Amino acid sequence: MSRLKIGVLTFHRCINYGSYWQARCLVESLRTAGHDAVLLDHNSKRINLAEWKCAYQPVLPIEVPAEDYPLYRKKIENFFKAFDELPLSNCFSLEQPGEMEYYDVVIIGSDEVWNLFHPWYGGNGFFYGEGIKAGLIISYAASFGNYPAVNGLPAEYAEKLFQNFNKISVRDENSKTIISNALGIESPIVLDPCLAFPIIEHLQQKVIPWQQPYVAVYGHNFSETFARNIKKWAAHRNLPLVSIGYRNEWADKQWLTAGPREFAHFISQSEAVVTNFFHGCIFSLRFQKPFACESSAYRSIKVSELMVKIGGQKHLLNSHATLNECHKLLDHSIDKNILENILRLRQQSVNYLESSVPCLHHQTA
Repeated sequence: MSRLKIGVLTFHRCINYGSYWQARCLVESLRTAGHDAVLLDHNSKRINLAEWKCAYQPVLPIEVPAEDYPLYRKKIENFFKAFDELPLSNCFSLEQPGEMEYYDVVIIGSDEVWNLFHPWYGGNGFFYGEGIKAGLIISYAASFGNYPAVNGLPAEYAEKLFQNFNKISVRDENSKTIISNALGIESPIVLDPCLAFPIIEHLQQKVIPWQQPYVAVYGHNFSETFARNIKKWAAHRNLPLVSIGYRNEWADKQWLTAGPREFAHFISQSEAVVTNFFHGCIFSLRFQKPFACESSAYRSIKVSELMVKIGGQKHLLNSHATLNECHKLLDHSIDKNILENILRLRQQSVNYLESSVPCLHHQTA
């Protein structure tokens, strides 16, 4: 097997557990397969400032109390430490992509790399393959995020994808439709790397502050009705609700400072997960935890389409969900059919990478 020099282009420095782990899972999987794979370490002062500002005010429109700022600062510092553990290329300016090295293959994705609505990355040509030095450019689980297919893809971006990419795969039906309408090709849907590839086991072993059984709460701005029903269910089970990464006043405890490794271990050790985030669902499925996800407008595309793809629509609840519906989800293990669908999609995801990149061989998770 030939050893390939592979660059992975994604949003790897976001203060976001999902962004961190999907970047790490993909690049570590490539390295485990025997390749010289790194994350392309692009840098931008403008984007850094926007990202850090958001990390200090993560639950808008709810105002962050003054006592939480030091906690969110600690969370940011823990992310910085985790970034240092990533296999990175030499750093180069996002505004000057010509500084990057040449790679045999560049893989763009996962994450919302093509989301034209993204507040600071939206429309950046680099993620559309512009200026990339590589023999082969493919996408893996790329997404347009909350940019809807009905808007259509502007011609200039469709042209970039057509000219620059050798193969395209996406993460959701909305992105598949955009590509189909703009380029006239059918792009396969593959799994998010956190669900497709192993999470490196030794990175999970991190001491967490709670040893007793608990329920993980991951997300923010839940509806009052949903939160009230979750509290009733948890009280019935005599389980504390622990909110990780964001403050939720209705939870029993808050863990705002957790870094990415602590997050993964925390979810893996929980009794159940309550979320309104895409990666809250992904990590629940990864560790086979009972979970309930409240739908939200911003994440409706990626969360709902994931649930359809795996046959898990019942796990997606609206703000009017009843206490009985919460009980049905959180008191029972994930259906066998869902897990079988994930295994099938996982193999399809691996097959896509192996068919797209010469000499690329993976082990399934």
